[in-house]
Amino acid sequence: MNGKKMLVAAAAYPIEKLLDWKSYATKIDIWLHQAAAAGAQLALFPEYLAMELVSLLPKRSHLSLSLQLSALQDILPDFIELFSQMAKRHALHIAAGTFPVVANGHTFRNRCHFFFPDGSFGFQDKLVMTRFESEQLGIDGGDALTIFPTDSGTLGICICYDIEFPHIARKLVEAGADVLLVPSCTDTTHGHHRVRVSCRARALENQCFVVQSATVGVAGWSEAVDVNIGSAAILTPIDDGFPQDGILTESLLNQGQWISSELALSSLAETRKNGQVRNFQDRNQQLHDFPLRVFGAEMDQKA
Repeated sequence: MNGKKMLVAAAAYPIEKLLDWKSYATKIDIWLHQAAAAGAQLALFPEYLAMELVSLLPKRSHLSLSLQLSALQDILPDFIELFSQMAKRHALHIAAGTFPVVANGHTFRNRCHFFFPDGSFGFQDKLVMTRFESEQLGIDGGDALTIFPTDSGTLGICICYDIEFPHIARKLVEAGADVLLVPSCTDTTHGHHRVRVSCRARALENQCFVVQSATVGVAGWSEAVDVNIGSAAILTPIDDGFPQDGILTESLLNQGQWISSELALSSLAETRKNGQVRNFQDRNQQLHDFPLRVFGAEMDQKA
């Protein structure tokens, strides 16, 4: 990894009503052309990117979230083929947001497909469901973590709510991930800040890069993504050689656009070894072995 760099692009992606499949394919192609023209090696789209496709479904399915998820399965093969072809056409790694898919023949999972420049792909399922996902969408959590080695560096994916749980990010970084990709979708300012603060915390704790994509815009025809509040961001450790606030770049709130930046991946090892602080290394102390004491209660008086 010495000297390796990766130029990444993260989308603040506007959810819009589509005319037909061709218009969707054209929209994705235009967006990816812009990312590639900026020199990106990797493009990240947001969580629930696929829910934009609900606008192509018969109107009767708009009345039921379960009908929408079931109907989207007919579009899934075309979605995968589109992004596979786009990855080859634009010579990009693409984290294609998320698409609710049927897993194990009967349950839904919120899945992020990750495409390589040769068109091949893997995936990461969201592990922890929000209340809306479990109670209204009926989506179950995944059961495994995946890391994605590339020529430039190793990547892990934490889908939106997953980034709010430190142990998930920690496991990916300990497995070799230098960059955590966070496709997100939030419908309140509270939600936007929860995810953004968590992204910054994971970058600090693990001394790694975190790249967040978000949905933006209003889609009154979709109960799932009717309101979208967020922005994209590329975040770093907070130490010498990095921005003082750990924010490499971020988009304006609720404005559709790409942001991009080059990540100096080789700098992470140096920061973890010789930085002002060593969060990644010091986390390995056996904190759970420290005794817990309650002030005022009877406890061991040995000094």
